[in-house]
Parts: sequence; structure tokens; C-alpha cells
Amino acid sequence: MNDCYPFAALVGQEQMRLALLLNAVHPRIGGVLIRGEKGTGKSTAARSLSPLLTPPRTPDLELHLETPQGRETTRLPRSSQSAPFVELPLGAGEERLVGSLDLEAALTSGRRRFEPGLLAQAHGGLLYVDEVNLLPDHLVDLLLDSAASGVNTVEREGLSIRHPARFMLVGTMNPEEGELRPQLLDRFGLAVQVKAPVDPEVRCQVIRRRMRYESDPSTFCEDYRESGQEMRRSIREAAQRLPGVRLEEPILQLIARTCAAAEVEGLRADIVLCKAASAFCAWEGRTCVEAEDVRRCAPLVLLHRRKRNPFEDRSMDEAQLDDLVRQAWEESRLESPREGSPKSRPRESARLGDDSAEGD
Repeated sequence: MNDCYPFAALVGQEQMRLALLLNAVHPRIGGVLIRGEKGTGKSTAARSLSPLLTPPRTPDLELHLETPQGRETTRLPRSSQSAPFVELPLGAGEERLVGSLDLEAALTSGRRRFEPGLLAQAHGGLLYVDEVNLLPDHLVDLLLDSAASGVNTVEREGLSIRHPARFMLVGTMNPEEGELRPQLLDRFGLAVQVKAPVDPEVRCQVIRRRMRYESDPSTFCEDYRESGQEMRRSIREAAQRLPGVRLEEPILQLIARTCAAAEVEGLRADIVLCKAASAFCAWEGRTCVEAEDVRRCAPLVLLHRRKRNPFEDRSMDEAQLDDLVRQAWEESRLESPREGSPKSRPRESARLGDDSAEGD
């Protein structure tokens, strides 16, 4: 039995849970960066999502090797029981991440062979990086390149190796220990800032659940087994619904106006917001993106991409961004959310992990 802390048992942190679920539905969003002080449940949330992911249909991984003698294709057999959860150690080097040559095989048989790295192991699952801000920048670049392209390419000693590397990337960090460069921050699809709850009752609820889990993990996880299975089904159904989701011209105009008004650089934010809003629409059980979907996803996409010029306060909170989106609605001649725009469906709280679920 998997005794990982259940995702459905998480309390509060709605934005963090939403960001993780959107990437589970649509991994090509580009990953999640969770920023916050220590002890706010960042690592717990990342680990608890992994059991909800659907394992790949074809667990074996094909490696395509280009050598001076020609092209070779080999298969890496893997278990299909669950989606892999792979953690990148802070001290790992480039070869540990992307793969390396098997020197033992080269010495004993005279044949060069590729030893897959963590990117290959994470294919079809979740790759977790704690303290991502403390990783060397070139490793963060490699991670984000593979997460965006879905392919890992390695050039080693006359060998050119390509293999699929489609995974959900989750990075966590404490800003007190240093920030990511803006260029790297921009390349995370979604980002969320988490804080410890200030409501004493919510804090008590977190403590009660955590103490129950530590005293008897198996029983605690069993209490949330049914809600976890329902959430896993919801993720799978939303992912299946996603290819049929329509993003029509008025919504596209809304997204473009919102990103321009938020003064983000480039077009990555526009593209990611399209993907996130589509994933939210599929999660809600619909097939046509609405203005409310854009409003719900905008903070996850835009707040970490705001320009930050020296000696100039360019900060923006969620309330200010919400006003900006409403203004973009008016400029796009879309209905205001206060005047009939679709609100979040009642079932959302249950799907995101209802705080009143059984098990308290």
C-alpha cells in the first residue's frame, strides 16, 4: 500500500492544489514552481499528487542512438503499475540528470552503451526538485528544456541519444534562500506563492490530520482512498476531454489583452494562459473555455512574469490582477464576471480536496 500523504487530505492552499491539478491534466503547461517559507506543505503536496497520475500506456522507453555505424533503437523496460515519482537530488550533476555512457559495458564488451538518467526514469510521471533555486542554472535550463519539448537529447563521445521525456515538473523553493533568475522563473508554466494559514482553526485542522497520519499512515490513507480514486478518475477524464476543448476568438482576445496589460515580456505567458484555461475548462467538465476560466488561471500564469525594473515597484497582487482582467473583459466587450459570467462549479471544492472530507 502506498502510504504517501493523500492529496485529498490537504487543507487550504487552494491555488497550490489548483496549479498541481492543472499540470496533471495538461503536463505541457510547463510545470509548477511552488514558492514559500519552510513548513508550508510544499513538498507534501508535490509527493501526494504522484499517486493520482495515470501511468503511461507503454511503460517501456525507446532510446534512439545515432552512432558512426548507424542508428540503433533499444528499449528500457519499466514497471507499469504506477506513474513514476523521481526526485532530483540537490547535488546531482548533469550526467545523473540526462544520462551517461556505461563505461563498464564499454570496457568489457567494447561497445558503447547509454545509461539513462533521471529524465528517462521520470518519463510518464512526476519529476520533483526541492530547493530548485539552489541548483546550477544550466541544470535548471536542461530540466525546463526537456519539460517543454518532451524530449531529452544527449551528445556524448560520438553518440547522439534521443528519448521521450514527458513528465510533470514540480519545483519548490524558499525565496529567503535566494531567487531564480527572471529568465528561468519565466519558463515555469505556473507559479504559486504559499504561506502558512493564519486562521487558528485551519491550523488546528492541519495539525490534527498530520498527527493522525504520523500515528497510523495506513489507516489514515485508507480513510481517503475513495476520495483519492475519485480525484484520479477526474484527472483522467479531464485529460481525455482536453483535446476537444475549444478556445474561441473572443477568449483569445481576452487572453492577449490581459497579458499585454500585465506588461509581461514575450508571448510565453499568452500561450501558457491558453493552455491553463483550457485545462481548467476540461477539469470543470466543459468543452468551451469561458472568461471565468481565464480569471481563475491568470494569477498562476502572470504574477511571476511581471517585469521587475530596478528602483521601480512593479509588484501586483491577485486583487489588482483580477481588476485588470475585468477591465480587459470590458475592453473585449465580454460580459463582466459580476454580470452573469460563469462561476466555479459547486463540485470544484470536492475535486480539489474538500476540507470537510471524511477522515477528520
